[in-house]
Amino acid sequence: MKKNRLLFLLFFLLFFLVAADVFLGSVRLPAADVWQAMLGNSPEGFAYKIVWNFRIPKMLTALMAGMALSVCGVQMQTLFRNPLADPYVLGISSGAGLGVALFVMGTSLFPVLATVSWLANLGTAAFAWMGALAVMLLVVAASKRLKSNMGLLILGFMIGSAGSALISLLQYFSDAPALKHYVLWTMGSFSNVTGQRLLIMASLCLAGMVVSVHNIKDLNIFLMGQSYAKSLGVSTTRIRNRIFLATTLLAGSVTAFCGPIGFIGIAVPHMCRMIFGNANHRTLIPASALLGASMMLLADIISQLPGTGSVLPVNTVAALMGIPVIIYVILKNKAVDL
Repeated sequence: MKKNRLLFLLFFLLFFLVAADVFLGSVRLPAADVWQAMLGNSPEGFAYKIVWNFRIPKMLTALMAGMALSVCGVQMQTLFRNPLADPYVLGISSGAGLGVALFVMGTSLFPVLATVSWLANLGTAAFAWMGALAVMLLVVAASKRLKSNMGLLILGFMIGSAGSALISLLQYFSDAPALKHYVLWTMGSFSNVTGQRLLIMASLCLAGMVVSVHNIKDLNIFLMGQSYAKSLGVSTTRIRNRIFLATTLLAGSVTAFCGPIGFIGIAVPHMCRMIFGNANHRTLIPASALLGASMMLLADIISQLPGTGSVLPVNTVAALMGIPVIIYVILKNKAVDL
C-alpha cells in the first residue's frame, strides 16, 4: 500500500508539473489565455501559437527526456554495480557529440551539405544518433571478449576520452558560427524538438521503454551478482546486450535531439531508492520514470525564468539540481547499496 501511495504521489507531482510547464514560460501569458488555447479556442491568436507550437512540444520533450535518462540510469547502476554510473557511462554522449561536431564541421567546410533537405532538418540529430549508435555497436562487439563489467567501464571511459580529443581537434579548426552551433547543442535544449523530430524521438523512447520493462526480471537477478545469475542458467551476455540496446534507444535519442543532459540520470535512481526503501526494479523502473520526468520538467520550468523573456541552458539547471543529490549519496554510503 505504501508503494502504491508513493507512486500515486509521484504521478500527481508529474501532472502538476506538466500543467505548470505549459502555463509558465519565458513569455508572460495570462492563465485564462493559456487555458483557452489548450481548449482550441482562437487558433489564430498569439497564445494559441505559443502554447501549441512551443510549450506543449517542449513539455513533451522534457517529460520523455527525464523518463528516458532516469530509466537508463537505473539499468546502468545495476549492471555495473556502480552508484555513479549514468546513461553516458559507456561513451554514448561522446559518440553523439563527435557526430554533431562532424556534421557541424562538415557543413562549414562543405556548405553544399546544408542544401540537402533531410540534413537541413534533421542533420544534428541524425549525426548525433549515428555517433551514439556507432559507440554502442563498438561496446557490444567488445563485450563478447570482455567478460568483466569493469573492463567495459574502462572501455567506455577510453571511448569518451578519444571522442573528446577528436571534438577538441574539430573545434580548433572550426569557424565561429559552427563552433557556436556546437556549443549551444552541448548546453541542452528542449525547444527545437517539434513536429517530425518529436515523433521520431517519441518512437525511439517508446521502443527503449518496452525493452527496459522487459529487462526488469533480469535486472532483479543481477542484484544478486553475475555469478548468481549464471548459476540460474541466465545468459549474462544476452542481458547486457539488451540493456545496451535500451540505453542506446533512450539515452541516444535524448542526446541526439536535446543535447547531452547530465546528472538527472545518476541522481533520480538514488532518490527513488531512498524514497521507496528497496531496489526492486518492478518499483524502481516506474518510479524513476515518474520522478525523472518531474525533475526534468522542473528543470525546464526554472530554465525558462518565467515572465522574464530570458532562458537558461537546461543542462546547467539539471546539473545544479542533480549534483547535491550525488554528493549526498557519496557521503552517505548506506544510500549507494544496490
